[in-house]
Amino acid sequence: MPKVLFVHAKGGPPLGYALSRVAARSAVHVLALSALPEAVEASAERLCASVVVPTESERRDLVSLIVARAEAVGADAVLTFSEYAVVAVAQACEKLGLVGPGNSCALARDKRMMRRTWQEGGISQPRFRPVGSESDLHEAAAALSFPLLLKAAWSAGSTAHQIIRSPRDVQPAWEASRKVMAESAQLGYAELHVADAEADFVVEEIVEGTPEGWFDQPGWGDYVSVEGVVTDGEFRPVCLSGRMPTVEPFTERAGITPAPLPVDAQEQVVALAREAVDALGLENCGTHTEIKLGAGGQMWVIETAARFGGAMTLPQIEEVFGLDLVGMLTDHLLGRSVSWPEHARTAQEARGAAGALVVLAVDGEGDAWPDRRIWDFPTVAGAVPMSDGSRLSVVADSSLPDGTPVPVYEPAAGANTMAALCLLSALDPQTVVRDFRTLVDALPQVLPAASSEEARS
Repeated sequence: MPKVLFVHAKGGPPLGYALSRVAARSAVHVLALSALPEAVEASAERLCASVVVPTESERRDLVSLIVARAEAVGADAVLTFSEYAVVAVAQACEKLGLVGPGNSCALARDKRMMRRTWQEGGISQPRFRPVGSESDLHEAAAALSFPLLLKAAWSAGSTAHQIIRSPRDVQPAWEASRKVMAESAQLGYAELHVADAEADFVVEEIVEGTPEGWFDQPGWGDYVSVEGVVTDGEFRPVCLSGRMPTVEPFTERAGITPAPLPVDAQEQVVALAREAVDALGLENCGTHTEIKLGAGGQMWVIETAARFGGAMTLPQIEEVFGLDLVGMLTDHLLGRSVSWPEHARTAQEARGAAGALVVLAVDGEGDAWPDRRIWDFPTVAGAVPMSDGSRLSVVADSSLPDGTPVPVYEPAAGANTMAALCLLSALDPQTVVRDFRTLVDALPQVLPAASSEEARS
């Protein structure tokens, strides 16, 4: 049986989901750069040929660590589904002579290089400036038009995003973003291969998006993501995922598969995604490309990644389209023949719909809950009515244990302040939107109130 080295780090699809599908196709050896979730430890012991946790000194040269471990187990392929490890894995694959994302992988990770590449290719995107200091940010703010969005160049999950509406916001935005990136690095939500990556930022103009003219029904956000894969340098779009409106500044609340765009609109979105991905020169990896939707058919590429979408994007795709992208990519990396979709699947081809909701301590309008609450999924499942045919579950390895206080939402920290991730299966995409709105409205009422001591902790 072929052998795969699975490099685990924060982010990506649920570890248990990904491991089971890689293990179905190979003997899997895990290099754990982040601790395995408790909910996965037992299954990992059963599914994996080995699980190695490197020492701090071994992590200092991550590429060499991956190469050494791959050689030790005789790996036929090396893969990761984490944003934070993808560059190191790409470089390790090059050294090992294995199929991987390719030398240009960093272009899909560093938002500064990504945007420069698209600028050179004339690809539609917001105007931007790279920044490395507060003075850089002041200069960029003078050259661009407000409002602006400050992003950490190597971040994920909307971490450290700050909206800048006027010159007086520049200094506090810079300080807040720097603070959040330092805290995120301590929690393991930071680039693992590039030294001092938390110091790199990009600021961009906030383009005016709208779901009107794109979606036939209400409740949708103003951007979509094109889920896909690159094999031997060829971009293969798989489907589109939609969103509910984000929480300020731009924290994702829910991703829904499929996105019910008309076929002609979907084709326009996919064409722009293809331009964006092709420009980056990727070789063999999953892709996740976010595109902002504007009035009159305008579109802008927000960003792309050399890995599949995180949270429950892959389980959602498997449920509604029957495509196991983890297994398919594993087969491809091992040199097996794979039947990739000939076109991006449409909403009309889906079997129902599925969505993932990030539980944040904010209501449907984005305002903070009036008091602290305790996360307790059994209470939620028993008290909040869903539509006929809908099934709600919790993703254990992406959620706090029941009985844990729900974190206070901090806009700069983004998804770092989530309490849980809930998965919903429904008859159609609009039902997912409706049920999620019901859930968001009900959570601060049905969850148990935290005691004074629990709230302080």
